[in-house]
Formats: sequence, structure tokens, C-alpha cells
Amino acid sequence: MTGAALDNLKQEKIQQLLAAVAAESAQDAGQNIETHDYDWRQPRYFSQGQLNQVKSFAESVATAASTGFTQFYQGDFEVTSDSISEHLASEFLLQNPDQQNGDYYLAFGPVPAQPAGAKSAEPWGLIAMPPETAAAWITQSLGDSASQENSIETLSELEESLLFDIASIFVQAISAACDNQEFKAIGGITTGRLPLEVEGTEELCKITFATKKPDDQQPFRAFLLTRCDRLEVAAGIVKEVVETLGPADAANAIAQHLNHMHVRITAVLGSTSVTLEDLLNLAPGDIIVLDKRINDPLELTVEGLNFLRGRSAKSEGKYAVVITHNTALKGNR
Repeated sequence: MTGAALDNLKQEKIQQLLAAVAAESAQDAGQNIETHDYDWRQPRYFSQGQLNQVKSFAESVATAASTGFTQFYQGDFEVTSDSISEHLASEFLLQNPDQQNGDYYLAFGPVPAQPAGAKSAEPWGLIAMPPETAAAWITQSLGDSASQENSIETLSELEESLLFDIASIFVQAISAACDNQEFKAIGGITTGRLPLEVEGTEELCKITFATKKPDDQQPFRAFLLTRCDRLEVAAGIVKEVVETLGPADAANAIAQHLNHMHVRITAVLGSTSVTLEDLLNLAPGDIIVLDKRINDPLELTVEGLNFLRGRSAKSEGKYAVVITHNTALKGNR
């Protein structure tokens, strides 16, 4: 090498080396690659297209509920679909049933085809009302003179009856949004334990609604909770048709796809090792001796694997390699 060897690396060359190492990562960071968090614990029963259908269903429920609330309160009332989310039932089953100021529930199910007096159907879903929502709805029913602050510790018989009537508006709205299903309330207002028989691993859909009178400073929310598969049927969610292939067709499709993939081939002349100090002191005109002879075959790697062998050549003014051996085919060419 040219120049005398240094006992210590110069600070300037160390900085150059660090800058070179960081150059690629800095370039990648500037590309603003969009990423999305993925939580494997979050169920994904509905595809994006189906979620759009659920959103349309929720908007229909909100429209029907707006009409029902307006009639009940004899004044303008707005109900909107606030959010749609999917959950495992365990999220709700693990809640403490003895918690104070817990949500109020009204279970509902399909109107039975049996004669009156027959056994009630299993709850299809429920309407859940946080304490502050229940207090607001009851206050708006009784008037400002009977104002409640933020929650209700114990419902009186009158308050429970009012809350039942208001929650039933959502049950009627859900029936109106379903083409082939009619629902009715099952039992009365409950709190504590979830009045829905589900297993911890079942997938539930939660649709949150925001209710608001024109003079309300903020909306009060309630939500519909039901199993995803029940909602899929009742709301007429169209299943996406997925074409399935037999094993032979699937293998052929994969092979056809792989055949058109581009791979990078790297010709390796040889390699050697030097100290970091020698590397930083390399200058134009220096010669690096590799570990292969001139007549040794070149190795061509694909994704870091030795795949081909050949000898150096030139073609149309460019470096080229004549293939002499294909390792993948176990033979010579």
C-alpha cells in the first residue's frame, strides 16, 4: 500500500467511515414509508369491503333512531354512527360484574314465530348505555327540574321504565335496518353481568352511536353489541367469493408467478480480508489481491446462495460471464 501505516486511526477517517455506514439508513428514513400497527389479538371477522357494508347498516340504524328519538322527545334529536370495532368476547366477560356505576343493558332478540306465551328467544344482541348516557336521557325525559348530574346510582321504577322505552328505540331502529329480521326487547334493564351468552373466543361487533339534542354541548353514546356472524346474516352482509384452487392448479399458479419474478445475480470475483486501518488507507493505484487465481471459475450468487459458475468474458463492451455450471440443475452447460 502507498503511504506509511498509522499507529492510530485518524479522527477524520473514522468520521468518514461512520458517515458511510449511516448513509443508507438515512436514505431509507427519508422515504416516509407508511406503516400500520397490526395487533394479532384483534379479531378481523369482516374484510374491508364487508366493514363498508356494516357501516352502511349502522348509518341506516342511526337514521331510524333519529326519527324515533325525535318522536319520543317531541323535538329535534340527532343520532349518528360513531365507530365500528371488532372484539373478542373475553374483553367484556372479564369486566368486574360488581363494579359500581356499570353500564346498563337491554338485551333483544328476534320476534319468535311461536304463539304468545312461548319461551323467549335467546338474546341476539344488546344495547349498552354508560351511566352518563342513561342519566342524560332520563333527565331529558323528565325535564331540567329533575336534573341528574353525571350518573345514576340506583334507578327508580319510573327511571328504569323511561330508560327501557328509550333503549327500545334502538331495537326498533335495528329492525327497520334489517330487511328480513324483526327484533324485540328481552327482559328489562340490567347492569353488571353481560346479558349475552357468548364464549370468550367468539368475535363480537361493537357499533357505537352518538345521540345529541341541538342544545347539548356534547353527544351521549350508547352501543350495539352482537356476534359478528349474527350481524352478518341479519344485516345482509354479502360474503366475498373466494376462488379456491385444487392442489395441482395452486402449484401451477405459484410456479407461473415465480417464473416471472426478477432475481439479482451477483458475480463474485473473489474475496480477501484486510484490517480496518488498511481499508481506510487505501488509495488510487493500490492493488488488492483476491483469494482466487485468474483461471478459477467465477461464482454467481442469487440472494446470497451459490447458484452458478462461469468464466469471465465480454459482450458489447460490457463485462460478461459464460455459464459453465448450474448448481441448481446438478450438471454442466
